[in-house]
Amino acid sequence: MEHYDAIIIGGGSAGLAAAVALGRSRRSVLVIDTNKPRNARASHAHNVLGQEGISPQHLLELGRSEAEHYGARIVTEEAEHLTGSIEDGFTVKTDTSEYSSSRIVLATGLTDDLAGIPGLREAWGVSAIHCAYCHGWEVRDQAVAVLGVGPMSIHQALLFAQLSSRVVFINHQPNVLSEENRATLDKLGVPIVESRIARLRVNGDGQLEGVELSNGDLVDAQAAVVASRMNANAGLYQQLGGQLQEHPLGTFIQVSEMGLTGIPGVYAAGNAANLGAMVMAAAASGTVAGAALNADLAISSLNSELNKMHA
Repeated sequence: MEHYDAIIIGGGSAGLAAAVALGRSRRSVLVIDTNKPRNARASHAHNVLGQEGISPQHLLELGRSEAEHYGARIVTEEAEHLTGSIEDGFTVKTDTSEYSSSRIVLATGLTDDLAGIPGLREAWGVSAIHCAYCHGWEVRDQAVAVLGVGPMSIHQALLFAQLSSRVVFINHQPNVLSEENRATLDKLGVPIVESRIARLRVNGDGQLEGVELSNGDLVDAQAAVVASRMNANAGLYQQLGGQLQEHPLGTFIQVSEMGLTGIPGVYAAGNAANLGAMVMAAAASGTVAGAALNADLAISSLNSELNKMHA
């Protein structure tokens, strides 16, 4: 069984940044990735300093090339089982192979659980969006429908109202819209459509053609804004006995400032640990986790040598 200083599970911006940091410290690194990024349907990545508007897939290609330049090995496999401890080492079993390591980085990302509105999945990542900082500029001045599906919907209306004067709020789940929320929308000049949503009309390219209401009316909209419930892909962490933390946005792996989880020897970075992290923030957390892991290994090795000297 092949052994590495660190196995990184997940090859998005966080995982690849961790691999670069570790590779530059001459650590043996394996990145296990399914090559199914969360933003696969997005055509551009934004707020990426020096690479504004870059294709997410191209950004990952560059990151993989950089990680491999520093010696990281990247395999397209699915990690299915994670066992072990910092004392005995860790074992990762994939759908095809088995590997061992001294430390683990979980850069497994998250899953967007969407409201059960027909057509939403087809539009997701193209014309159904959730983040004003990721997609807002691209829909500026367009007809934007904020889908009222939860507590975060009001916050979304607040941010998108900065970008377009043609924002409407469709009150799909009336029980979550308080009188205070209504007053906020009124101050923003955002009209409320009091109806549940029957479906999103979407063409074959994922472009929204309108929001069909339960009464048969059609709301003209070029973009739909909807909050997902974001849950960390943390099955492997839970296999080690880790517990997830609850957040108004979903569930996540709690980590220290340096990315260390509650399980010694196991680090987490990116969206698995920070649900709201955009590309650069995710990459930064991967770099921090990689640096912390390297220092951990260096201190552990030094202590081991000192113990041998005093034995």
